[in-house]
Amino acid sequence: MDKKVIVVPYDEAWKSAFEEIKKELEQAIGDLTIGIEHVGSTSVEGLSAKPCIDIDVIIKDYSIFDTVVSRLETIGYTHEGNLGIKDREAFKYSNKPHLQKHHLYVCPQQSKELLRHITFRDYLRSNLAAVEKYGSTKETAAQLFPNDMDKYIEYKSPCIEELYEMCGLK
Repeated sequence: MDKKVIVVPYDEAWKSAFEEIKKELEQAIGDLTIGIEHVGSTSVEGLSAKPCIDIDVIIKDYSIFDTVVSRLETIGYTHEGNLGIKDREAFKYSNKPHLQKHHLYVCPQQSKELLRHITFRDYLRSNLAAVEKYGSTKETAAQLFPNDMDKYIEYKSPCIEELYEMCGLK
């Protein structure tokens, strides 16, 4: 997988970028959701990140999933399946130049992947030393492997595993 790796310092604008995306999602599916969460590195103040907003839409269960899919289609999202991760359905989009680049996932409230996202985010938000360590690791990985996403991920994996252990995910 050859893909340019870009990691930038935390940007305060990521908060409002998330809110813009969330607002559009709420208009289409708000009545079907339990919540819409900003997850991933852009959701942690001070953390260097790839400039792409990760969003988890939380639904009660899969009984309403087909309705969620059809409503998201009306605003330009296409269901891609779970991409190998149980209870986390991915969506791609087209024609959204007014919104920051983002990844959209729909998860039932009992999803282990959702729990992992929230637990890791909340741990980082409350632990500056972990943010500094993870951010530094990501920056180094991006410098070492600017054209190799697989190597970038491989380099930062031991740091993530250590942080998972610290926040009870291991």
